[in-house]
Amino acid sequence: MGHYTGPKVRINRRLGTMIFESNGARKAFDRRSDSMPGMHQRRGKLSDYGKGMLEKQKIKYFYGLSERQLRRLYHEAMRLPGNIGENLLIMCELRMDNIVRRGGLTATRPQARQGIGHGHFLVNWMKCDIASRLMKPGDMIHVKARGPLQQLYGSNAGMAENEVPAFLRVDLARLTIHVERVPLPDEISLPVSVGAVIELLSR
Repeated sequence: MGHYTGPKVRINRRLGTMIFESNGARKAFDRRSDSMPGMHQRRGKLSDYGKGMLEKQKIKYFYGLSERQLRRLYHEAMRLPGNIGENLLIMCELRMDNIVRRGGLTATRPQARQGIGHGHFLVNWMKCDIASRLMKPGDMIHVKARGPLQQLYGSNAGMAENEVPAFLRVDLARLTIHVERVPLPDEISLPVSVGAVIELLSR
């Protein structure tokens, strides 16, 4: 699930939301968002289990999680005080690849994961190539001081400048992202019925 390479617009249409953000998938979804993929599109009323599975798939595809990674985050969320569903989504939002994407240095989360895996970013001035690393308030991510990398990510920076959430502080000149605080529930980037997911995972 974390390395899905199939038709992205098919997933967007099946799940009914913009999971993959590439230009091609976005345009195709805008054209055909009112229909399911495939010839036979009849679907009866979903059971509670079906609804939970659908919402779980949204989280897995959107954040690039495997089933094992999602369940590990769920068990960690259970140990934290507060609402388990909100805790789960907040941890997803604090993944390094998601922070790089929401900070505007890449256009999509798969691009962020690829760049992190290739060692293009530093965390608190130390190399980090683990896209699933959870950031903490006070952490800083910045692009390595190499000309081609600065040019590559500098050309992306600013495209999403107005979309940067309030829990991040981005310095476009230095290509840095500071995590100011933990995101609030209304700053979660994925619209999902997380309660149905928690009910499914708790079985």
